[in-house]
Amino acid sequence: MDDAGLDAIRQKRMAEMQAQGGGGAGGGGAGEQAEKQARQQEMKNNLLTAILDQKARARLNTIAQVKPERAQKVEMMLINMHQRRQIMGQVGEAELIKMLEEISKTEPKGSKVNFDRRRVTLDSDSD
Repeated sequence: MDDAGLDAIRQKRMAEMQAQGGGGAGGGGAGEQAEKQARQQEMKNNLLTAILDQKARARLNTIAQVKPERAQKVEMMLINMHQRRQIMGQVGEAELIKMLEEISKTEPKGSKVNFDRRRVTLDSDSD
C-alpha cells in the first residue's frame, strides 16, 4: 500500500474515533464527565466505608447486587444522616437492617406474579 492509501485509512479511523467520542482533541468532554462520576463514586464509597462497619458494608453490597434501587436509597439516607450529624460512630448491621425495614415499609408492594403452568399433552405417567 502506498503512503496516500495509509493516510486515507488513518484519517478515516481518526474521524470514526472522534465521532464515538473516544479520542482526539474534540472528544474530551465525555472523558471528563466519566472521570468526574468516577471521583464522586469513589468519594461516596469512602464515606460509606467510614460510616458502616464491615458486616453492614457487606450486607449493603449484597443488597446492591439484588436490588440496586433499594441500596441506593439506603446509601443516600446514610450520607444525609452523616451530613446532618445524626450518626454517632459506625452503623452496625442491626441498624442497617432497621433502615432497610423502614424503606421497605414506605415502598409500594409490587404486583403479584402468577405462574400458569400448562399441562403437556404427553405425560410421563401415560407410558
